This record gives sequence, structure tokens and C-alpha cells, in this order.
Amino acid sequence: MKTLFLILISLISAFAKAQTDIVLDTIYANDTKNVALFFPEPIRQGITGSDNFIFTYNREKEQYFGLLQAKPGKESNLLVINRNGTIFSYIVRYKKQLSKLNYFIPLSNSIGNEKPIVTDSIQVVTSEKNIDNRTYYYQKFCSYLLNRNQRIGRIKKRTQGIVLNVKNVVFDKEELYFVIQIENNSTMDYDLNFLNLSIETRQKGKKKSLQSLYQEPIYKYYLPSKIAEGKMVRFVYVMPKFSLSNDRRAILELNENDGERNIKLNISHRYINNPN
Repeated sequence: MKTLFLILISLISAFAKAQTDIVLDTIYANDTKNVALFFPEPIRQGITGSDNFIFTYNREKEQYFGLLQAKPGKESNLLVINRNGTIFSYIVRYKKQLSKLNYFIPLSNSIGNEKPIVTDSIQVVTSEKNIDNRTYYYQKFCSYLLNRNQRIGRIKKRTQGIVLNVKNVVFDKEELYFVIQIENNSTMDYDLNFLNLSIETRQKGKKKSLQSLYQEPIYKYYLPSKIAEGKMVRFVYVMPKFSLSNDRRAILELNENDGERNIKLNISHRYINNPN
């Protein structure tokens, strides 16, 4: 009984230390523009710590985004809880001139959940720590790639004002990183249903056919749920490394939710086999 008590105390102390070690990102806002925050799940609750910051969201029908405004004053904090209990926390500050008006919040930015899972297995705790370290690396490397001005070729396709573009394919360690860009040059928002990557094989013989095999991403960085009219977004898919023979190619399929502005973009084997 005493041993069990000591284990529980140790786990509680470790959890408390982990919470104090979290460094919160800062979001800037002012009183002349709306700063939009897009979350991976619909917002159930959003609270600011000071009256000079206002966070508005649809309280009647849960939606994925909220709007932040600020008046001059001291910095505060913003706490957002998604429908599934995922918690996000940020420092918020007033800034007269804003360089960023839209934030696409990835799930990896969550600081926890309303109903934390408590485990009595030291082995599981260690495994989760390793997963967190790997996720942290993916996040930092993806952020680096988005800020890097590098292209692998002209891999682009468009339809009805929507442009799908693979800006870069990068190999690192055991993964391939696909830097993807979507432009919405239309006059209507684009609600993303799915963006899938698959490998297509051309079957030889008299009856030629195509066989497609879906590839599951290891990690998605900044994948949006909506691209507003006139806006452009960039994000990263992390895939297990693979190579392709001459008769195979990768297919990136963009599908619109409740719409028909769909795109299938062919990615030649030479880009996959010779990444940056």
C-alpha cells in the first residue's frame, strides 16, 4: 500500500512539473481588425482573462473558429476548450500593427484534456514521452519548412479558382515531408472535406487499369478545415518514406465538403525518388 502511495505521489509531481514547463505561444490582436483562430474541433467555450480582450464564437451552434479583438492594456491569456474536451491556452497581447490575422491551430498545440487519462504503467508513461518528443520534432521541422523558400518543381493544378500546389518534397530521417499550398481565388469559401495521398499503379496488359493505395500520414501540420475566399494556406504532410517505380505515381486528391471543386494532382515518381 505504501509503495502504491509513493507511485501516485511521483506521478502527480511529474504531471505538475510538466504543466509548469509549458511555454505558451503569444497571439496578437487590436481593436481595428478581427484575428481569426481556427481549431481542429468546434469550440465549446472560450474565456479571456481581461476585459480588454474579447473572444467571440458561436455559442448556439458550435463552429471551428472564433474571433479575437483587443484594446490597449496589459497582456492576458486566452483559454479555449473544444467540443471533445481538448484544451488550448495562449498569451494574448495588444499590438497596433498586426502581421498575422489568421491562426490555424494544430491539435499538437493542445495543453491537455478536461478528462486526463491516468495510467499506472511506468512503461506507458515512457512511451507517451517518446511520442511527444517525436511530435515536437515534426512540429519544429514542419515550421522550418514552411518558412524556407525552396521549391522542388512545378507541381500544380487548378479548378474553378482553387489551386492545389506541392511546393516541396523533403526527405529527413525516415520520413517524407510534403509542403502543400492551397489558394482560393474564387469568391466563395472552400470547406475542406479531405486531402488524401495515394499511390497509383498502372496495370499492364490488354485490359489496362489503375490500382490506387491510400497512404496514411504520420503527422499533419497546420491542415486547415476552411480556406477563406481570396486566401492562401500552406501546411505539411509527414509520410513514411517510400519510393516509386516508373509505372507508379503519387496522387494528391483534394475534396470539397458539400461542393464539387475537387482536384486530383499527379506527382511524378521522379519528385518522390529525388526529394530535397
